[in-house]
Amino acid sequence: MTTNTRLAAVATRRRRPVPISKIVLTVVISVGAFGMLYPLIWLLFASFKPNNEIFAVSQLLPQIWEFGNYAEGWFAAGTQTFGRYFGNSVVIALASVVGNLISCSLAAFAFVRLKFRFKKPLFALMLMTVMLPAQVTIIPQFILFHSWGWVNTYWPLILPKFFGVEAFFIFLMIQFIRGIPRDLDDAAQLDGCNPWQLFWRIILPLLRPALVTTAIFSFLWSYNDFFSPLIYLTESDLFTVPLALRQFLDSSGESAFGPMFAMSTLSLLPPIIMFAIFQRQIVDGIATSGLKG
Repeated sequence: MTTNTRLAAVATRRRRPVPISKIVLTVVISVGAFGMLYPLIWLLFASFKPNNEIFAVSQLLPQIWEFGNYAEGWFAAGTQTFGRYFGNSVVIALASVVGNLISCSLAAFAFVRLKFRFKKPLFALMLMTVMLPAQVTIIPQFILFHSWGWVNTYWPLILPKFFGVEAFFIFLMIQFIRGIPRDLDDAAQLDGCNPWQLFWRIILPLLRPALVTTAIFSFLWSYNDFFSPLIYLTESDLFTVPLALRQFLDSSGESAFGPMFAMSTLSLLPPIIMFAIFQRQIVDGIATSGLKG
């Protein structure tokens, strides 16, 4: 009798109609997702079109599949392949990640757990830099780096990251550290931990979700940066991926849109792969950021 009752209940649930609101919500989300993905879909199919078909024909699928766009774009640099630019971008992005993780975590720990003079004014000054446009400081920075002979090198793109210039990441870690109970600090100090040991053994392991989030966004921002490399790099061998893609556009002649879209499609792979690998850590970081100590 119990088994028959359960079967009847399951059958009733299966026959229960789906609410209209749920159907509408699913349709709206699907349309929104398609709208967000459509530019990527268009880019993918445009990378297989000849130049005269990309903007002349409105249909999504190519009439003529031009697979040679990828080979032409990869070897368009002459003596250098496009892989050189991928390597340049990855090196700068990884170095930026290391610099931001070290400097931002130390700065956040100091603001939250240490006591020092002018702590509040310095914290307010740090927050003010978030609202400061990058264009305001680019000229003084260029003059400074030029006087040091660092123009046309990677130092202006990498070295500042080791001095805590990304106030957004510092503030992100500050908010996360504030959620860590101070009882752990007291217990560590009773065991004889100094501030450095407290940071290394207690705070840093618990800071992992914020560190992963910082690493991912730091990598993406540095990898996609166009403005800073445009200012400091002039030799084509040092170009990053965004600068290399710009070389396909010719204001005085015919632009190679097919090869440019092919290399643009390939340039999306590192961010997508990185996000796919660390997607769970990003979700964990968002989910645990609201914990209170």
